[in-house]
Amino acid sequence: MDARATAGRAGMRRARRRDRRVYLAGHPILFALLAATRRRPAVRLGKTVLAHSRTAYLDGLLRIPLDRTAEGTTGGAAGRLTGGGLLFDQEGDDHRSSRRGLADALSADGVENLRPIWTNLLAERIAPLAAGHPIDLVDIAADLAGTTTATMLNLDISGRELAAAARDAAAAGAREHLPGPRRPGARRAAEAAAAHLSGLISAAHSGAPDRRDDDSGLAAMLAVAAINTTVAALPRAAAWCADAGFWPYAETALDALVTELLRATTPTPLLPRVAAAPGTIAGCPVHVGDRLILIARHALDAHRTDPDPAAPAPPQVAQLVFGAGPHACPGARLARVQMADTLATLAPYRPKVISARPDRRSALPGWSSLILAPTR
Repeated sequence: MDARATAGRAGMRRARRRDRRVYLAGHPILFALLAATRRRPAVRLGKTVLAHSRTAYLDGLLRIPLDRTAEGTTGGAAGRLTGGGLLFDQEGDDHRSSRRGLADALSADGVENLRPIWTNLLAERIAPLAAGHPIDLVDIAADLAGTTTATMLNLDISGRELAAAARDAAAAGAREHLPGPRRPGARRAAEAAAAHLSGLISAAHSGAPDRRDDDSGLAAMLAVAAINTTVAALPRAAAWCADAGFWPYAETALDALVTELLRATTPTPLLPRVAAAPGTIAGCPVHVGDRLILIARHALDAHRTDPDPAAPAPPQVAQLVFGAGPHACPGARLARVQMADTLATLAPYRPKVISARPDRRSALPGWSSLILAPTR
């Protein structure tokens, strides 16, 4: 057997074992349930429908009218904790208007205008690798995400402070809209964390008298979404590169590497929704008021198909990591470029993982620290 092939398979197994830890640490009961039912395209458990297959996932996103403000959904949590009128729970013209408001900042030109923010930060924060010193990529990712988001939203606030508040708000609110046991006092903790984030953003807007309260609310939810997905995705992608030996692809096939790592990590692995009208998901009947758990990780086959930058998933599949149709994430371009720049900056040092600690309280599966050290 070829020694390089054997080493490659061993590295892939090591990468998958490590990445699996982030799922089991934060929500072990939930992900055990998903693993136990994933062989069926869709399955009903009481008033909850789990959508596992790609067909089921798309049915849930595109063919079932959704109650965007219901209890137990991201939109419901957003409206309850920050007063409503936000991107997650808006309908019709309000929803489209909010999305258009993001278009300039998240367009190709907008992303290029923001790019120096994180490339300069990466050059500074990753520089210790050149001297042989380790770095904590989670801390760097939080700095990068917070600073970029503050700039994008025109907030006069430290990126680190914004990132810490957004991560706390997401962690405290996760128990409000994910299935599983809820701890006593969880609602009060979520409200306090959301109030802290909203207060920071309102204060950062204080120098702009034309800002409205709903602008601050929208900014709070955008900060939560952008920061938490970035802090979840970048360190996990780097750990895959280190364990599976993917660093050369960052120099020869960067776009394909990013596509496959986004598919494999699926930073937002499931979407909680509530049906507003009856229908079917992969043949499973759905009733009004049913809770839908749309499992992006399974729709993308990330749970069993290893990332392969030499043969990336086709665009119509890979794009599902960002949703589909009117429910597609407007920040897809930003996410791809930030990951590409981060991996390209790390690649010359061929860093390896020294230690990795799962984040047991984060809203999204991720690391609380990921220590990398250079190998060259």
